Amino acid sequence: MTSHTRPTPRLRRALAAALALAVAATLAACTPGAGHASAELQCTSSDVPLAELDLAPDPRTHVGESTACLEDTGIEAVSADEVEGGDAAPVLPATVVDNQGTEVTVTDTSRILALDIYGSLAATVFGLGLGDQVVGRDTSTSFEGAEDLPLVTQNGHELNGEAILELAPTVVFTDSSIGPWDVVLQLRDAGIPVVVTTPERNLDNFGDIANLVAAALGVPERGAALTERVNAEITAEMTEIAAVTPVDPADRPRILFLYVRGNAGVYYIFGEESGADTLIEALGGVDVAGEIGWMGMRPMTAEALVKAQPDILLMMTKGLESVGGVDGLLERIPAVAETPAGQNRRIVDMSDYEIMSFGPRTAAVLDALARAIYAPDASGPVTTEDAVSP
Repeated sequence: MTSHTRPTPRLRRALAAALALAVAATLAACTPGAGHASAELQCTSSDVPLAELDLAPDPRTHVGESTACLEDTGIEAVSADEVEGGDAAPVLPATVVDNQGTEVTVTDTSRILALDIYGSLAATVFGLGLGDQVVGRDTSTSFEGAEDLPLVTQNGHELNGEAILELAPTVVFTDSSIGPWDVVLQLRDAGIPVVVTTPERNLDNFGDIANLVAAALGVPERGAALTERVNAEITAEMTEIAAVTPVDPADRPRILFLYVRGNAGVYYIFGEESGADTLIEALGGVDVAGEIGWMGMRPMTAEALVKAQPDILLMMTKGLESVGGVDGLLERIPAVAETPAGQNRRIVDMSDYEIMSFGPRTAAVLDALARAIYAPDASGPVTTEDAVSP
């Protein structure tokens, strides 16, 4: 396939599934803990609009690394006022056809599990107002209100069948980003309804996921309301970002998403159809991986990194930590130093469990990243010890 040929929807879905499995494997090798940067740091307030912050004269040439973090990691559930016809109890049984074409009937939503690589399925259930019925979590589900739930994944993102069955779930949501698949079959053999959603995560398909989950839980109206709200928030945030984005594409920051796991020797570039491309474009940046024809998630090469010449590298916080921070990154990957991003130490990192989650918090993630890119001296976290009490 040439770099200018667009993949078909079917191929995109297959690619997304393959990418998700590859990411799951490398994340499992890292075995990260439940905590993350935004849980340990107090983020500066986002009350001031982006355009009113102390903006960098040129985000392409700013010197120094930045951390993007969410001021509030909680999930706001839809209210009765947002739901057409008012809110109502779940209507059960509910039957849906999931992403794999399997017909699934749900008769009980009292004990829900929602498991995927970025925690976005659990965030969606919380957004639908059924968070108090979630009985366990995956490694990535560490947002406020869910962080103390029993963990049902092991070795990073590996489903633990025994731990899941001990929680006696009445319905399970998952996707092909997390496995092994034998555990899913084991759950179905035990009579537990398992709804499989698409593993693809981007700015455009939240509604597909939210509406499937909501329909299976017997609250389709809440799914529509949550989708409407999230899409409106994303649109508003993108409008705010556009106001500070250079009009001329030649003046926009050239951004590349670099995924690393130093202790596992994993170094990947995320390109088109990985989800990182839509994130970068929403931030007003130029997706340089796509520009050089990089499809999906592929092992990094020094040649590709130098060819891309990014002004900014987006990274996951734990990934950056795994190579010893910016200094370690420059030492381990000398090619980074041959790019403007490396020369200016222009690395923007964000929690592994937030940066690519594409769920109810998408607008907040975009806002935090935009502040780190366009107003790096006026945004980001401060340590708890340095925080000044009001």
